[in-house]
Amino acid sequence: MTHTTAEEPVTHTAPAVTAARTARPTRRRTSPTGESRPVRWGRWIALTLVSLFALLPIYWMVLTSLRSPSDVFTFPPNFLPTNITFDAFQTIFADGRLLHYLGNSLLVASVTAVGSVFVGMYCAYSFSKFRYRGRRSFMFLLLVSQLFPQILLLITIYGLFSAMGLLDSYLALIISFTTFTLPLCVWMMKGIFDNIPDEIIEAAKVDGAGQGVIIHRILLPLIAPGMIAAGLFAFIRGWNDFVFALTLSGEATRTLPPGLVNTYLSEFSNRWPELMAASLVASIPVILIFLALQRYFVAGLSSGAIKG
Repeated sequence: MTHTTAEEPVTHTAPAVTAARTARPTRRRTSPTGESRPVRWGRWIALTLVSLFALLPIYWMVLTSLRSPSDVFTFPPNFLPTNITFDAFQTIFADGRLLHYLGNSLLVASVTAVGSVFVGMYCAYSFSKFRYRGRRSFMFLLLVSQLFPQILLLITIYGLFSAMGLLDSYLALIISFTTFTLPLCVWMMKGIFDNIPDEIIEAAKVDGAGQGVIIHRILLPLIAPGMIAAGLFAFIRGWNDFVFALTLSGEATRTLPPGLVNTYLSEFSNRWPELMAASLVASIPVILIFLALQRYFVAGLSSGAIKG
C-alpha cells in the first residue's frame, strides 16, 4: 500500500516585508492637546496678527495723545514715541466739560441698560413660557426691527419728542436708546429662559407660588448672568451712540461722543492730541465695568447658547 504525504509549502519572507515589520513607526511631535507643531505655530501666528490688527488703533491713539500738535502730521509717520508731552491731558482735565459729558453718558447709559434689562426680562419670559395669540407675530416684529437702519427712526422720533416737549432732556435720550437696546435684550434673555426646565415653574405653582414669586424669587437668580450680559450690551450701545445723542440733546444733556466731537473738532482746526486723550479717559469706565463683570458676561452668553 502506497502512502502519499502532502508537502508543506515553504514560505519565504521578502526582505522588504521583514524590514517593514522591524521598522518603528515614526511619530509626529504633538502637543498635549493633540495638535502638531505646524498647526500650533500657525494658530499662534494668526492670533498674533489679529491681536496686532486690533491693538494698533489703540496704540496710535495713545501715541497721538502724547504728542504735540506739530508732531501729529509728520510724514513719514513715526511709530515710536518721541518728544512725549502730557499737555493734552492737562488741557482736558482743566476743561470741566469733559467731566460733564462723562457724567451725562454714565447716567443715560446706566438707566438705559437697567430699563432695557428689566422690561426685556418680562417680555422674554412671556415669549418663552406662555403660548397666546399674536406671540409669534410680536416676536417676528422685534426681529424685523433690527434689520432696518436705526437712523431711519430719527426723523420720526425727533418729530414726536418735539411735539411732546422732550427735546434736550435726559428722558429723550433714554427712550431713544431703549428703542434699539430692548429688542436685543429680549432675544438674549429669551434664549436663557428657554434653557430653564418647565418642571421648575410647575413645581412652584404646585407649592402655591404666583407668577410674581416665580419670576422674582425663583427664576431671577437663575438668569442673573444673562441679565448682566444683556445689560452690558445695552450699556455699551447707549454709551457709544452718536447720531441720536447729537440730535436729541442740548449742551446741558450732551453725552461724550457728540461732546468730544463738538469740543475738539471744528471746520478750521482739529485738536487731535486733546481728542485722543479725552477718548482714552472716556474708555476707562467701560473697561473697568467690563473687567468687573467679565465672568458674568461669559456665563450669560453661554447660558443661552445651547438649548438643554
